[in-house]
Amino acid sequence: MSNIKTRIVNVVSNNRPISKETSRVLKHKLEKNGFFVPEEFDQNADLIICIGGDGSFLRTLHENNFPDMPIIGINTGHLGFFQELSPYQLDEFIFRYEKGDYIIQELHPVEALVCTKTHCIEIIGINEIAIKGDKSRTIHLNISLDDSFLEKFSGDGVLVATPTGSTAYNYSLGGSIVDPRLNLLQITPIAPITTTAYRSFTSSIIVPENSTIKIFPEYTFENSILIITDGMEYKHYEIEEIHLKMSDLRPKILRLKDYDFWNKVKEKFL
Repeated sequence: MSNIKTRIVNVVSNNRPISKETSRVLKHKLEKNGFFVPEEFDQNADLIICIGGDGSFLRTLHENNFPDMPIIGINTGHLGFFQELSPYQLDEFIFRYEKGDYIIQELHPVEALVCTKTHCIEIIGINEIAIKGDKSRTIHLNISLDDSFLEKFSGDGVLVATPTGSTAYNYSLGGSIVDPRLNLLQITPIAPITTTAYRSFTSSIIVPENSTIKIFPEYTFENSILIITDGMEYKHYEIEEIHLKMSDLRPKILRLKDYDFWNKVKEKFL
């Protein structure tokens, strides 16, 4: 992205009435302040403003192929963990954005290389990538960390979370909240089975940023696996192995300078 500002701002929103109205008001305010808001997503814009909840925020990044420009969210949803602003802060935001009163925070997504006998596909997750059995069946996964065998997991599945995603699905599974300034991945079990027949880790495992997590499924009933990335579910057949690691992509979030991650955690969870 060029350092020369074009003053083009992409505004995207979900279809909720409050989001559409916020989008209308925001576009008017931006244009009044000399910004150009295109009708279609412009890859040469300086900024994306996403209006909605956390789901809208994640979909915007996925649907636009993780663009290089920073993104900021206006919360018209429920939790709004990604979203920086409320609808009543539009004037304040435009004023502070023009002054440069913000910081850019880089995200560290997780990527999975999913391979069958015939081909491989790449999947990116901002929050997490989860591997689960189809039709809620128990799944058996041989898991290695780099070249070291870790465990034969049995249960509903495993989730590999980024620091950003540590407060999402990972947190509901009992995983750890991770400060986003740390570069690491977290492997969190989903309903692990620990009996005399099966032995699985029951807590999350923290691994360094340069690790590769290798997963080799064992099939009992049928040869399909669900892979869920940031809440979007895909069914794959005859997967032989899955390699997960930290992606080289660095999507950017624009944060106002007084943003504090741990204050956000307390505000949303306590």
